[in-house]
Amino acid sequence: MIEEKMKKVNKYILYGYLIYIAFILCYFYVFTNPSIPVTLKGTVMDPSTFMNKKQLEISTTYSTIKNVIYFISLPFDWFVFLWIISSGFAKRTGERLEKLTKFRSIQILLFFFFVSISTYLVTYPVDVIRFFLSKHYHINTQTFPSWMKDQVIDFWVNFIIMYLVVYVVLWLMKKRPKRWWFTVWLLSIPFTVFLTFIQPVVIDPLYNQFYPLKDKALEKEIMTLAHKANIPAKRVYEVDMSTKTTTYNAYVTGIGNNARIVLWDTTINGLKDDEILFIMAHEMSHYIKKDIYTSMFGGIAGSLIGLYLIDWLIRRVYKNRNAYEKVTMVHLTLFLLFSSLLSFAATPIENAISRHAEKVADLYAVKLTKDPEAGVTAFQKLTENSLTQVNPPGLVKFFRYDHPTMLERITYIENAVPQKK
Repeated sequence: MIEEKMKKVNKYILYGYLIYIAFILCYFYVFTNPSIPVTLKGTVMDPSTFMNKKQLEISTTYSTIKNVIYFISLPFDWFVFLWIISSGFAKRTGERLEKLTKFRSIQILLFFFFVSISTYLVTYPVDVIRFFLSKHYHINTQTFPSWMKDQVIDFWVNFIIMYLVVYVVLWLMKKRPKRWWFTVWLLSIPFTVFLTFIQPVVIDPLYNQFYPLKDKALEKEIMTLAHKANIPAKRVYEVDMSTKTTTYNAYVTGIGNNARIVLWDTTINGLKDDEILFIMAHEMSHYIKKDIYTSMFGGIAGSLIGLYLIDWLIRRVYKNRNAYEKVTMVHLTLFLLFSSLLSFAATPIENAISRHAEKVADLYAVKLTKDPEAGVTAFQKLTENSLTQVNPPGLVKFFRYDHPTMLERITYIENAVPQKK
């Protein structure tokens, strides 16, 4: 029985997790050093040249606590999935739901809702700690009710999307047990494209208000810059993030006619116009080089490999003997568990690809604006404002950074040509 196999490994998982916690604590509080190389002391890369001693101490403390919380809480979802299987809950509940209703869609809906609520409740205390931590360090300006509203929206958006996914997956496991993973992949292609299209116009506005850039003088400068890059500047939006955070950001999202270049209002209020133009030039690079398409098609290609591996892992669990003879809620839980594990395993690869695209965008911004100093000061202000470490530990960069570190970004700009005369 799969439940008995899981019970045997549970205690080893617990011991392994305790060792893992000890390693994480030692790594961040004993073995890592946030300082920059001695050769860079006193240069524009040195945070002590644009941050005071207190800010440096707070930055290190805040970043370390955030990273420790992230890595320690990382396996929580996996533990929930393992418990649901090893306790026999998935099997028993599936059998009860079959007696309760003959409609498979309702059975899956009820079971998946329980799983979703369980993982949410287990991770909720950690999310609350993160919220108040960011409030304590004046990063988050959001009220708790407003934050809870976003949490509820996030839960239901993810639940609806994932319910559609798991329902189709289980249906195909039953109908096409040998090639269900490939059929799911084929169906995921238009689904992924559709979500990419609707995100900026349907999903994103659920969380924030988007409106045309208010500063018309700045808008004119951005349009001039966009004209130089052969980009229509009609899709520049401002979003009211000051009600939630003090940090700066800008990004490009959507594809085709729904593509948007977005500026947070905190960025507009906190940076000078030349610094904002550098940031906008960076985002224009993503637009020109079709990075959204690259990300979308890369995700589609990655999902093919991921689905194949999930099928392989499920067959291994059942020792390839009639793995899909009776598709149950255990299969659903295994699918969620393996999906989460493989998604995490793929993170370093995705981050590395993203960091390369961000480097290209930084260099493009230097070329387009011919103002590397604006880029340097913008990144210095972003570092100071968000309490970001200039030179974070390697483990953090490997698993958490989809942008180059600030040390790397400022170095790229400093070494880029042409330099401003």
